[in-house]
Amino acid sequence: MFKGKKIAVIGGGKMGSIIAQGIFERKLFPKRDITVTDIDNARLDFIRSEMRFKVSTDNKKTAKNADIIILAVKPQNMTATLKEFASAIDNSKVVISIAAGIPTTFIEAALPERARVLRVMPNTPALVGEGAAAVAKGICATGADVKLTRTILDAVGISFEVEEKLMDAVTGLSGSGPAYFFLIIEALIEAGIKLGLPRELAAKLSAQTMLGAARLCLQSDKQPAELREMVTSPGGTTAAGLKILEEGKIRDTFICAVETATARSKELAAGK
Repeated sequence: MFKGKKIAVIGGGKMGSIIAQGIFERKLFPKRDITVTDIDNARLDFIRSEMRFKVSTDNKKTAKNADIIILAVKPQNMTATLKEFASAIDNSKVVISIAAGIPTTFIEAALPERARVLRVMPNTPALVGEGAAAVAKGICATGADVKLTRTILDAVGISFEVEEKLMDAVTGLSGSGPAYFFLIIEALIEAGIKLGLPRELAAKLSAQTMLGAARLCLQSDKQPAELREMVTSPGGTTAAGLKILEEGKIRDTFICAVETATARSKELAAGK
């Protein structure tokens, strides 16, 4: 699929650089075929010296020489970045954006006619190879382009194709989701400390418990409610704890959080 192709990562921040590292480690691309650009020379020095990738500050030249362009710039920098390299794009290239809240139509309007554009919503667990990402294709992108994009994303986690109208919901759920889970871990750590556990032990127990529960959900054929019932004996400790959570309307609170984050994603897409 990628033999003989070159890839450009426009934006060498955390997510851009981890995607570059992931596709190299999965042997999708050799380092000679990966170029990372950024406006921060100090960041490029790090990527060159520590990660050993080719680097550049010239987005237009880098895009011209690439078959696949990953747009990993901040949303507020997207307009200026697109202007820099738009003339280097034709419909032989695939453009993949991971910028939150930027619809494919916005990118397509800034590029030559029939540009093949895809929009991706990754999340930060990609930093440890456990990302969850969604892919939506623009008007001229093909099924093969989706497959190519998912193969890249699967190098740092798992991916799914969705209709673009669902990308704001994906942002509210899995894009922002890691922060929700970090908050739960924070609260569990505080509870452990309050009850006498050393901080380090409370932190490890909390994080490992969440990791184990997540793996059970992914690997079991049972629904989350069934798994919850398996560890909830009537009149037991778990039932007592869950009663407090349900009385505190934790379920409604999480639903409201996802809805609010989704609404904010829509506002950002509208330039608000």
